[in-house]
Amino acid sequence: MRPPMLIVFSCVLLAQNSGTPPARQASAAHYSGFDRNDYPGDGVLGALRHTFAFTGFWLNSPPGTSGPSSWTGKRPALQDAGFGFAILFNGRPYRELKKRDAAQVGRADGLAATAAARREGFPARAVIFLDQEEGGRLLQEQKAYLYGWADAVNSHGYRAGVYCSGIEFMEESGEHVVTARDIREHSEGRDITYWVSNDACPPSPGCSFAKEPAPARSGVPFAELWQFAQSPRRPDQTARCARTYAGDGNCYPPGLQIHIDASVSADSDPSHGRNR
Repeated sequence: MRPPMLIVFSCVLLAQNSGTPPARQASAAHYSGFDRNDYPGDGVLGALRHTFAFTGFWLNSPPGTSGPSSWTGKRPALQDAGFGFAILFNGRPYRELKKRDAAQVGRADGLAATAAARREGFPARAVIFLDQEEGGRLLQEQKAYLYGWADAVNSHGYRAGVYCSGIEFMEESGEHVVTARDIREHSEGRDITYWVSNDACPPSPGCSFAKEPAPARSGVPFAELWQFAQSPRRPDQTARCARTYAGDGNCYPPGLQIHIDASVSADSDPSHGRNR
């Protein structure tokens, strides 16, 4: 996932397999995961598995890219390597919704997400996270799109989740809003799983894989996943943990020159995407 823009915040991973190396647990009950826009390559999965229990998996083109997802067809290789999954579907920005029936677009995209998940072999009831890149307080069209998407996913064999900002944002009025809370407060009881992004140090430890705290320490107590580090780092949020990142500003796992975003979850397979 890409770093958030001005006034919007990013609102975007394993059952162990015999013969696969054990991934590092963040704590006695938490697991480390990574995500990136581009598939890292089959040859580095074993090395990544030493650190990470789960991986993000894009069903469609990630933010800022076009064409098919490079993750397409890679679910078997990732599962064979021992990874669990955080399944992602890239949502639409406001500019694509403001003159359309946003709820209808959301429902259509939700159906596209479930169809893609089936093609990739993800089991029924797996959680698909809508990547809600734009944040702050969502506009009416953004909410209509998101809830329409969630309704379609929940009613067609899968479960809806959202990746969104967990950072407190101050509006021009002086009022404070957290995107994840805003979504939940207006969800009318919808079943939505929350993956929040908060790379601000603290509470984030920065690009560190030794002592990741629980997702609830993100500032959003109901979050089930927490993305605590991004590549490249955002200087305004990470000044107090800058030394944990590489000199080029990216976050790299131990022993690898593959930049990643890092997350933590209480489940080694947050989307329940493994089918064995």
